[in-house]
Amino acid sequence: MDNNTPASGGFKGGLGSLFGGGTPEYSNTELAGVPLTGMSPLSPYLNVDPRYLVQDTDEFILPTGANKTRGRFELAFFTIGGCCITGTAFGTLNGLRMGLTETRGMPWSKPRNVQILNMVTRHGASWANTLGSVALLYSVFGVAFEKARGAEDDLNTVAAGTLTGMLFKSTAGLKGAARGGLIGLAMSGLYALYNNWDHLKGTSPSHY
Repeated sequence: MDNNTPASGGFKGGLGSLFGGGTPEYSNTELAGVPLTGMSPLSPYLNVDPRYLVQDTDEFILPTGANKTRGRFELAFFTIGGCCITGTAFGTLNGLRMGLTETRGMPWSKPRNVQILNMVTRHGASWANTLGSVALLYSVFGVAFEKARGAEDDLNTVAAGTLTGMLFKSTAGLKGAARGGLIGLAMSGLYALYNNWDHLKGTSPSHY
């Protein structure tokens, strides 16, 4: 058995030399302490330079000159859709609560189920329409300010929120528009403060 071991090694070396050079053999002790990163020579495990396996850059491929953050036009679709879904969920729960409250004295029957279903449908559609309209106005104003000023900053956010509140409540007169503008200014200001909280604390932001 011992005589066959060198022969097999020589046979492997012969095949290796036949097909372009023998492959060096490493023991488990020699391979245990070999690092996979920061190596200049080729890896003994793969015939690949480990430097190509280290990812020190971002994993996203962006066109030349493109920003890492999405603009207001791209975020408008997500904002409108998210507000519609949120309004539908909130209106559905509110309609269910009101339906159960108003039909408390009625026995469980088809008329009660129909009345509860009508409340759920009406309130869900109403809240979805309201929040969707607000998100649409905010997105339109935000995109308009971004294109007009040629910059994207918190000033666009605050201005878009203020005008959204004023226009949404404009049917209630000047006082209603003023109250809506103040509410929009407060909400957009809080949102801008939240986005710049890491900068105000003096730390680098954790997201783009």
